[in-house]
Amino acid sequence: MLDLETMKQHLRLETDFDDDNDLLDIYAGAAKRHVENYTDRTLYATDQQAGYFDDPKALLLDDDITTAMLLLVGHWYENREAVTPGVSITETPMAVPMLLWPHRRLGV
Repeated sequence: MLDLETMKQHLRLETDFDDDNDLLDIYAGAAKRHVENYTDRTLYATDQQAGYFDDPKALLLDDDITTAMLLLVGHWYENREAVTPGVSITETPMAVPMLLWPHRRLGV
C-alpha cells in the first residue's frame, strides 16, 4: 500500500539503503491494519483493485490516510521499543486520529 520510496523519503533514508526494507514493509502492513481498524473500513489502493466496488466499507487511499500511515511508520521506525528509559516523547496532538476521523463509519 505504501511504497518503499515514499516511506524512505518520509524517514529521510537514502533510497539505496536496503537494510530496513523488510522492517518498513512490516510497519506499512501494521499501519494499514490500524487504519482499517480505526475506521471500520477496508482500505484499497485504487478503485481498480479487485472488490472495491462490491465492498460497502471500501475506503480509497488518499493523502490524509497516506499521511496518517507515514506518521505511524515514522513513529514505529524511530521508537522500536514500547518504552524508552530516560527519553521524553511528546505526541503531536491528535495527528493520526485527526487525519482518520472523517473516514470513520458512523456509529463506530
